[in-house]
Amino acid sequence: MNPYENFRKGEKGAWISIIAYIILSFAKLLIGYLGASTALQADGLNNTTDIVASIAVLIGLRISQKPPDDDHAYGHMRAETIASLVASFIMAAVGIQVLVTAIKNFFNGHHLTPSPLTAVVAIVAGIIMWGVYMYNLKLSKEIKSNAVKAAAYDNRSDAIVSFGTAIGIGAAILGFPIIDSITAVIIGVIILKTAYEIFAESVLMLTDGFDQSEIEELSIVVKQVDGVIELRDMKGRYHSSMALIDLTVTVNPELNVWDSHRITEEIERAIHEQLPTALVLVHIEPEGMYEK
Repeated sequence: MNPYENFRKGEKGAWISIIAYIILSFAKLLIGYLGASTALQADGLNNTTDIVASIAVLIGLRISQKPPDDDHAYGHMRAETIASLVASFIMAAVGIQVLVTAIKNFFNGHHLTPSPLTAVVAIVAGIIMWGVYMYNLKLSKEIKSNAVKAAAYDNRSDAIVSFGTAIGIGAAILGFPIIDSITAVIIGVIILKTAYEIFAESVLMLTDGFDQSEIEELSIVVKQVDGVIELRDMKGRYHSSMALIDLTVTVNPELNVWDSHRITEEIERAIHEQLPTALVLVHIEPEGMYEK
């Protein structure tokens, strides 16, 4: 599948997230304030940052669709990964703010009993965000987009936070109002954890990291190609949803150019079965050239 077509599809997931977050953040902040729930207000504040993060992902996906030019021979696809990195910073900033506010409320000694309506809003929000998470996760696998996958994980985190908020509010209604503040603290921690996970994956890609287990799996595939005598070197790096694979193999030195080229095509075909959007560069060497 064309990676640029993937980016266009990814925009749909970003828009769905943005619309859902706008509606839910408004509802949570309003009902949380009127219903005296610190946890629901913290959850609503979390969703407001998700709006900004989703917009960052949308902008990254849009820039990634720009074709290669003189200064960007491989295209602009890394803009998607940069968008994920920006989203993680936004989430971390809000997570710290939520955590600080929740801790202050926990120690101020004033714990109000929230309205039952706040629990209902939290449950409905959790169900909606779980549906958005399932959609974006499926979309991220289909188009192999790290930015959409990061958005999906954020959706899942928000759904879990909303369900946890409902539980905390329920406990507060039953006579333990301090639980509402404790839930807000937990929400802040979850936001920071999600931000770190997205940050770590984005940094791995931007620093040309690659999953070593995936290299080992691809090495087995390459060694099984007819005509390959030895796999001397293999490395990879990510360029957004596209993997760049460089490898060196040895072949029979008596082969002509056409036969050697056929082997490179077989290697590319075998790798594409594992990574359809991979860009593969194969270097052929005659077996025994370093022994002479």
